[in-house]
Order: sequence, then C-alpha cells, then structure tokens
Amino acid sequence: MTVTWEELGWERLAEGVGRCRLPGWDCTVGLVLGAGPVLMVDAGSSLAEGARLRGQARRLAGRRVTDLALTHPHFDHVLGAPAFAGADVYAAAGAETVFAHGREEIRLDAVRNGLPAAEAAEAVATLAEPGRTVRGERTLDLGAGRRALLAAVGPGHTRHDLAVLVPGDPAVVFCGDLVEESGAPQAGPDAVPSRWPAALDRLLSLGGEDARYVPGHGAVVDAAFVRRQRDALAARFGVS
Repeated sequence: MTVTWEELGWERLAEGVGRCRLPGWDCTVGLVLGAGPVLMVDAGSSLAEGARLRGQARRLAGRRVTDLALTHPHFDHVLGAPAFAGADVYAAAGAETVFAHGREEIRLDAVRNGLPAAEAAEAVATLAEPGRTVRGERTLDLGAGRRALLAAVGPGHTRHDLAVLVPGDPAVVFCGDLVEESGAPQAGPDAVPSRWPAALDRLLSLGGEDARYVPGHGAVVDAAFVRRQRDALAARFGVS
C-alpha cells in the first residue's frame, strides 16, 4: 500500500526528496528516493529511532535504505546508524577517527543531553566506523538520472561536516548543524569557529539562490537565511 510523506509525518521538499523533524532534539533526517538506491541523511539518536526511520523509509520507497550519509559525528545524528545494516555509510574524511576513538565522548554527550544511559551504551557498542569517507566531493548515482552530491564543506560546526546536495527544481541542500533555524548555532569543543563562515559560503555555492536549505534543527530556510547566519557567525567569532 502506497503511503504519502505526510501520512508518516514527513515533509516533502521536492520530487522524491523529504525530511522528518524528530522529537526530543528537533533533529532533521532526510530521505532521497532514487530509481533503485535510497539515500538517508543522518540516522537519529538511538537504535530505536534508527529502526523507526528505517521502517518509514521502506514504506515510502518500497525498498530498503542502501546509502546513509552522516553530516557530522554528534550523537543525535549518528546513534541510529547501526539500525541500517547493509547500507553504505558515508561521512566526511576524519570522522572515522571520532567513531573509532571518541565513542566514550559520544556516549557521555548523549547521556548529558538526556538519552537514557542504557540506550546510549547500546548504540555506542554497535556503532561502526563509516565505511566510505568523503574528501572534497563525491557523487552518488541514484538511478534514472538522479544524483546526490556529498561534499565535505567543513570544518565549522565540527571538524568533519558533510553536506548533501540533491539537484532539481528546487535543489535541496541538507546542511547538518552548519545551519540551525530553531536556535542559535551551537559551537561546542569540537567546533572550528574560524572556518565556519567559509563552510557556509561553500554551502551557498553548492545550492545557489533558489535552493531549499535544510538545517540540522528547525524549519527549512532559504539562501538569504543562510547568508544572514553566516554573517552573524563571522561577527560572533571575529572572522571575515
């Protein structure tokens, strides 16, 4: 039985492209339906959340998620990843080091932010390093002329920020937490503030003026919003 994006609580952004705002941390995940392959952008904050997203994606696409792009290695975006068994997992080059050696900090961050300790421990214990890393740009062929461009546009919000551009009319750019709409952008200990404005310049060059920009948290925005946030960050951190 065919279901619509809206019936499952998703927002349709373009033909075959949608996103869902998750409860708890208002984290966004994206879904891109190809002729065969199915791309998920980010994975949620726990194994249970990842499993729900996997099931919803199968209902929308009629087949399993084949590719998973992780925008950055923070718990609310990656701890659902082990639920996507068999998918090729992509992240910006260097993120694999965080997955290999920073698991305890990921777990602690999740618990500090309210994820039950048992759920955090279970997810971290099964969290694997991304099998495919992106330096510069990498294009995924999703079939029937549809492509997605994975671009390592950071550092900025973290040292390993990945954006996903889905060309079309309109184009859609999944920004991760380089852009936030529901609150001020968060600069934690792994942020690189001096490079953040340049990362947003890169996002704008990828999507252009007419794209829909999907923040890691909050409502979809336009290029003008990204530019204003870029200028505010530059002023905040004293960079150009």
